[in-house]
Parts: sequence; structure tokens; C-alpha cells
Amino acid sequence: MARTDPQLPASGRQRVVLEHPAPDVDAGRFPVKRIVGDVLRAEIDAFADGHDVVAGLVRYQRVGEDRWHEATLAALGNDRWFGDVPFTQAGRHHFTFAAWIDRWATWRRDLDKRVAAAQNVTVDLHIGAQLVRDAIERVTDPDDGELLATRAAVLDFGGEEGVAAALDPELDALMHAHPDRAHETAWPRPIEVVVDRERARFGAWYERFPRSTAAEPGVHGTFDTLRAELPLIAELGFDVLYLPPIHPIGAHHRKGPNNVETAGPHDPGSPWAIGSVDGGHTSVHPELGTLEDFDRLVVAAGEVGLEIALDLAYQCAPDHPWVSEHPSWFRHRPDGSIQYAENPPKKYQDIYPIDFETDDWRELWVGLRGVVDFWIARGVRIFRVDNPHTKAFGFWEWMIGAVTAECPDVIFLAEAFTRPKVMARLAKLGFTQSYTYFTWRQEKWELEQYLTELTQGEAADYLRPNFWPNTPDILTEQLQAGSRGTYVQRLVLAATLAASYGIYGPAFELLESAPAKPGSEEYLDSEKYEVRWRDPRPVNSAAAQVTETIRLVNAARRAHPALQENTNLRFH
Repeated sequence: MARTDPQLPASGRQRVVLEHPAPDVDAGRFPVKRIVGDVLRAEIDAFADGHDVVAGLVRYQRVGEDRWHEATLAALGNDRWFGDVPFTQAGRHHFTFAAWIDRWATWRRDLDKRVAAAQNVTVDLHIGAQLVRDAIERVTDPDDGELLATRAAVLDFGGEEGVAAALDPELDALMHAHPDRAHETAWPRPIEVVVDRERARFGAWYERFPRSTAAEPGVHGTFDTLRAELPLIAELGFDVLYLPPIHPIGAHHRKGPNNVETAGPHDPGSPWAIGSVDGGHTSVHPELGTLEDFDRLVVAAGEVGLEIALDLAYQCAPDHPWVSEHPSWFRHRPDGSIQYAENPPKKYQDIYPIDFETDDWRELWVGLRGVVDFWIARGVRIFRVDNPHTKAFGFWEWMIGAVTAECPDVIFLAEAFTRPKVMARLAKLGFTQSYTYFTWRQEKWELEQYLTELTQGEAADYLRPNFWPNTPDILTEQLQAGSRGTYVQRLVLAATLAASYGIYGPAFELLESAPAKPGSEEYLDSEKYEVRWRDPRPVNSAAAQVTETIRLVNAARRAHPALQENTNLRFH
């Protein structure tokens, strides 16, 4: 019986093996993240059979560029190599690797040994001369070609002159600049890197409810009254002013103060119950002003060095226009009613969640993306996304990818206080930053362990933390003690352990610390359900000290680059 040989590979002369590239998130399933100005250290294992010298390079380009750039790999030891990849523009980039047997370096290394052993190297010099002549075909500069031809002749001549020519640094540099890569091994896929602007990693955030900014008690604030506060917020050293939802608030099942189920005729409701007869996600609450007023706010913020971040909450009040226009976007119960939001035993009758399993999911996705596009057109470049872990992962990957492909400067902060794997997945899918567990990490060992995980582990390549000591939903037991020292401690920890941090104000600097009830992390008289007028100036010495600490800490963050990074953090 005739023997049947297995099919031979297309090429069997690539002797170099490439393994374990880094950074590489989930074997290339998700992109690595970096910032404009960063230099990425790309590493890989590269080795071959036998004792020949290996050489290699890292290749990189911005998506859309016509050509690849290259950087030589340097040895780290134990067959590990690295090369530097610089990023000068935001957007999507790729890098990959190639390596080959360096015949010139192998020959030159062996020649050194033979010369040192006083051996006859005549034949070796002829071999070297042929390597040099082969290189002439790879150079593009005629002067380089002439130099190589001259040196090849000297090598063929042999003797001490031939040895001297072989060991000449100028020839060595020229040969390394034009290596023989005919049988190189290439890494089989490019590794993607998303490069963002600086604010994606570094910034101080301040959360403020616009409706609570009126100049006197009992009056609903507006975009204009918030605009009057911008200089004060900027003076404190903040970079981002984050606004809870600014859209019309539903009237049906509106919640009253402290989340009671029945609202009075003048209760404003929760801003997260989005939508009414006045419009939905692309409208503004009439009592806040008009879209033109909002536009003026965005411009005024930019003039004092602030960016406006909007809350992106994909959920609807019962009277949101989408409920009647797109009923299939919501889940219906057997009695024909629409399923409201629940977290048993809690019920949120004022909010309808989106049904991401709808048959009309394509239309839904496009409609949801349209909300982001609308606000981008009005100058917004930062979105704090409410509860993204309760929406479909596939949607986020598509939407964020589509938006940032057109506008690379857009930033998405994931407000997902959820399980670690879910939080990590959202970051991998494209969220620029993530809320974290810092809020509840209070012991020294907890902070060291958690920060080491975030800054030195695998997460450092895809998850950028944003530390918040408090939020409108979270008043920790530690802060409920209400001491000035505790507030200062949490502020300084957040602002120095993470490049991005934020506070919910003015509740934080005024040391508001009363919980809704014992054992609760909700604020008493929560601003989520009522207008809360406060004098923006500190009303006591403790509040004044916290406010001054905020100013000093933010100034230090701007002055010291070490506080603008995450991966340089070490505990001693």
C-alpha cells in the first residue's frame, strides 16, 4: 500500500518562534488602552532552534495610515524582547511583531570567537563577504550600496584588513539596518490599541444637580444659575462638571421626597425618570431652560477650563414619548401593562427599563446611539453612563465603537457597581473609565490589595479607575460619622491613588452625613427626589477646611505628573 505523506506547510523555513505577546487583552479579543503621549512597551518571546542569533521588530500604525512604522526589538533576557510604540494621535492603532534569524549577527559573533582563538578565518571572511553582497540588493541609497561593495571586496581579500573590516561598527550598523528577513516569522494578528485623549485617564470631576443652583431657597435652578457657579467650581481645580439627567421628568408614578411612592403637586421627581409630554432623551427639562441655554452653559464651561459631562441613562418614565412611539422597546406583562424597574423587593414604578431582547433590536440600537450623537452635536464629549451592567453587552461594544470611530475624543464613564467580572467586561467592551469599589475599601490592606490589582495587574491595560468617595446614591457608613478628618482622608486618598476621581457636591464639602435611615447608604432628604438649596459658600469652619483641601489637592494633582498616572503607584 502506497504511503500518503501529510500535506506539507506552505513554507517550512521560518525557524523563529513567537509566543506570549504583551500587552494583549484576552488573546486579542479586546483592545489595549493607552493615552496620547504614551509609549507602549510591547513585549514578546522570540527564540529559535540551535544557537543562531535572533533579531526582530515591532510594527505599528494608526488605523487608516498607509504604512507601518517599525522599532527594533531589544533583548530582556530569557528569550524575552521588547520594543517601544509611541502614540501621538487619538484613535485606534495596531501593533504586531516579526522576527528572523540574524545571519550577519550570528556570523559576526562566531568570527569574534574564532579570531580570539587565533584560528584561520579565511573561509569565514568569504562567507561574510557574501552576506554583505546579498545586502546590496536590499539597500536603496546608492552610497550605501557602494560602501557595502567595497567592504565585501576587503573581506574577500582577507588577512588583518579583512578582519578589521568585518568588525567595523559602520558596516555592522549598515547590515543591521538592512537585515535579511526572507524567512521571518510574523505574529499572525495585529493587536489593537485604543488611544484616548488625556482626560480619559486624568481629571477631577464634580457632580452638581442643576435644579439645586438657584440663588435663593424655594426656587428651581436653571442652566443660567448653574452657569453662575462655574467660576467657583473651576477655581477649586475641577476639570469635569457632571450633571445628572437634565431631561424632562415623568409625571406618571412620580416619586416624592425620600423616594416615597406618592408625590405632591410641587414635587420635582427623580431626574432618572426620564421623559414626559415635554420630550425625552434629546430634550431638556423646561424648568432648567432651553437647549440654547444649555449650549451657552457648555461654552461658558469651556471658557473657564471645564468640560460638561452628561448622564446617559437608557430608561424611560411611563410618559416618555418612546413608550407610545416604540412600545416594542419595552417588556410587556401578561395583563398588557409594561414592566417597570424592580430590584426585589424594591419597585420603581416611575421607570421603565429597555428590553434589549426586542425583535426590533436593530431600530432600538440605532435610536439609542442617536441620543449620544445628538448631544455630541451640541458640544458634549463626556458621558457618565447609568447602570450599564443592566444593558446588553453587545450593544455597548457596537455603540461605543461606532461613536469613537467618528469622534475619538468622546469619553464614556461606566457607573457599574457590580460584580468584578461584569465590571471588567464593560471596560473591555469600550468604556473609557469605570467607577470602582474604592468607595467601600477603607482598611489599609484593602486599599493596597485593590490598588495593586488595578494598577499592576491585567486590568491596568483596559480598566481606568475613577474614584468617588460619595455619590447621590452612596453615603458610606464611614462618612456618616461626619468628621472633617474622615472627609479629608477620603478626598486625599481618592485624589492621590487614582488619576481620575470625583465628588458629589456640595454634599461632600458641606459634610452632609445624615442617612435616610439606620443601616442605609442613602442620603436623608436625597437630592435625587427634591430640590436642595444650599449656600455655595462654606457655612462653618470644617466645611471651609474641606473646601480649601479640595483646592490644594487639585492644584497638586495638576502640578505633579506622578499624580496623573495610575500604573506608577507603589506601596512600601
